[in-house]
Amino acid sequence: MATLVVLLAGCSPSHTDSLERHTADATAAAKRSAGAIAKGVVEGLVRKGPLDINSASASELERLPGVNGDMAAKIVKNRPYKSTRDLVRRKIMTKDQYDQVKSRIFVK
Repeated sequence: MATLVVLLAGCSPSHTDSLERHTADATAAAKRSAGAIAKGVVEGLVRKGPLDINSASASELERLPGVNGDMAAKIVKNRPYKSTRDLVRRKIMTKDQYDQVKSRIFVK
């Protein structure tokens, strides 16, 4: 504690104010980062890995980004698939929609 008092005793008020602002900024940035990390952990725990589009339920498919109930129903209805690209070939998804989910799906 004595060391801290000695260090702060040599600080001018303007330097102390600057230090306080920088510390507050760093703390706010760390809080934002911690929130993003926590959301990522939750999403990672919810995901069970890539989904096999030939066997996943409609509700599992709806967890994919951009996949709503109608699209999930179309995926299920048009089974089986030889490749995940069949979703685009069969016009179930646009290429942009497919690009959002391609790392999260596979065909067994």
